[in-house]
Amino acid sequence: GRGLCPQGARAKATIPAALQAQESTEGPGTGQDRPRLRSPAELPGTGTLQFLFQLFLQGYVLHLPDLQVLNKTKYGPMWTTSFGTYTNVNLASAPLLEQVMRQEGKYPIRDHMDQWKDHRDHKGLTYGIFIAQGEQWYHLRQALKQRLLKPDEAALYTDALNEVISDFITRLDQVRAESESGDQVPDMAHLLYHLALEAITYILFEKRIGCLKPSIPEDTAAFIRSVAIMFQNSVYITFLPKWTRPLLPFWKRYLNGWDNIFSFGKKLIDEKVQELKAQLQETGPDGVRVSGYLHFLLTNELLSTQETIGTFPELLLAGVDTTSNTLTWALYHLSKSPEIQEALHKEVTGVVPFGKVPQHKDFAHMPLLKAVIKETLRLYPVVPTNSRIITEKETEINGFLFPKNTQFVLCHYVVSRDPSVFPEPNSFQPHRWLRKKEADNPGILHPFGSVPFGYGVRSCLGRRIAELEMQLMLSRLVQKYEIALAPGMGEVKTVSRIVLVPSKKVRLHFLQRQ
Repeated sequence: GRGLCPQGARAKATIPAALQAQESTEGPGTGQDRPRLRSPAELPGTGTLQFLFQLFLQGYVLHLPDLQVLNKTKYGPMWTTSFGTYTNVNLASAPLLEQVMRQEGKYPIRDHMDQWKDHRDHKGLTYGIFIAQGEQWYHLRQALKQRLLKPDEAALYTDALNEVISDFITRLDQVRAESESGDQVPDMAHLLYHLALEAITYILFEKRIGCLKPSIPEDTAAFIRSVAIMFQNSVYITFLPKWTRPLLPFWKRYLNGWDNIFSFGKKLIDEKVQELKAQLQETGPDGVRVSGYLHFLLTNELLSTQETIGTFPELLLAGVDTTSNTLTWALYHLSKSPEIQEALHKEVTGVVPFGKVPQHKDFAHMPLLKAVIKETLRLYPVVPTNSRIITEKETEINGFLFPKNTQFVLCHYVVSRDPSVFPEPNSFQPHRWLRKKEADNPGILHPFGSVPFGYGVRSCLGRRIAELEMQLMLSRLVQKYEIALAPGMGEVKTVSRIVLVPSKKVRLHFLQRQ
């Protein structure tokens, strides 16, 4: 998964106040001295009081990426952030991210996810794929990657996604018709969230949950509210000490949010298990149809029921924010860039004429569509920061030697807007991702400049599904509508509530093309 940890999440281990710097040693066979490796104590950074001042008194609880931008300007691409006895090392350049990510072991640790573990321990739940570590994580990863990681495996879900997207377009037209102008959607992110939740539930459970109906079922609506409550309160839970939990309302709200999320997931899992039992009784093991994702995992005995209960609610969360937020930002920028939108419309309809439904194979002929999605994810990585904890060995980064269990915070938002990697970094320029290199299009200057789905064995499990869903959705909208920004919208900024979201409702006009 993509990793839902805030910039200040606490590491289990600390950097000692003064790690002894390494003396110069001879390189093997060279007869030359190696440069002295520096101690982490020599790094600049913020102490606990300064960090809290920045975080709360300056209002950065909603704008952690902005805080990172300021700290990079002040300290350079590497600095420490201290919070009590915990210290994180922040990395804000593509080469530094590459150095850490390429040193991952067999069981890389993204973050200890203590707050998520606290809830699972409180309820006696099995750890899911996001918070399991070591061999337990590896077992879950090996099971869950089946029928998911490869593009041709993701292609199996094309028909299911197109079915959901057809219902979404019907709902979109209903919302448009209800507007005063007859063509406006007043809150694009809200509508796309419902699409993404319906889609991921259908893929995981083969179950439609009514997100795209005019009246949403109460248990589905309660799940959506609970996700928002959990994320909103997790910001406070992360930074407030544990002794405040009985005194302040955030901890109870946080637990209640998670309880409802797991209750929703368990209900869907229980229904699937009962369905499988009924099919076995009717047809025997050879007659069970292997189709949906959970169906496949259970019938092949790749996961136990308890492991699915611990993991699948987390997969539901991970499968929603990536696509809904990214599609919202993409439509926002296409509405502000008529020339790019027109070029995209021409590309899409050149491959899939109006009235035809795109298929997985069609996207090999839509480079601009893929570039629009890549550029959107560069500007708005769903998770603006991630982290890695190197547990196996000491780690050398940029001339510094860090002890085992150092937590490195990967500042993706800052890195993906680095002008040395992406010229004019704050502008929406999908053409920079196209292969043709020209004088005004130098291309991508570092492969780790934008890694929205992570890297290596802990990269996003659902990447191919998310990409397919966004390609299908965006191509069908551009094929059918001209998209325009609602009057008076103004600039939409980013807000970080663990994941990166728009600062206000994105209002768009969808004008029928034919």
